[in-house]
Amino acid sequence: MEYRRFDQTIVARIDKGEEILENLQIICEKEQIKLASVSALGAVGEFTVGLFDTAEKKYHSCMKKGDFEIVSLTGTVNTMNGKYYAHIHMSAGDKDYHVFGGHLNRAVVSGTCEMVIQIISGSVDRVYDEQVGLNVYQF
Repeated sequence: MEYRRFDQTIVARIDKGEEILENLQIICEKEQIKLASVSALGAVGEFTVGLFDTAEKKYHSCMKKGDFEIVSLTGTVNTMNGKYYAHIHMSAGDKDYHVFGGHLNRAVVSGTCEMVIQIISGSVDRVYDEQVGLNVYQF
């Protein structure tokens, strides 16, 4: 992984065999980012996404392996209890143009991943909301 910072924007390249969320965390901790918007595209060879069941208040996950193009990777970086927290969703398409997506748990790059992190001045923490069953923004 390599990246360059331009004022409040970071442009990163995550390389083949590297895990996307791990590298996002490395960048954000090194650059002391407390609040940001994230977007990316590229190719992955395996990934796990989840779907939150609102009735059960739990995630169900699905792991995919093969050749996939990232159709969309978007999300936020902020904090929970003052520590790094990322909330990222990803959609990826296969060779038959079927797209799978959801809350990103893990994704290993098979070609490259081009990521842009737009840093936002300030911070927003998260708190667990028992009624919803999710970690939500706390203003």
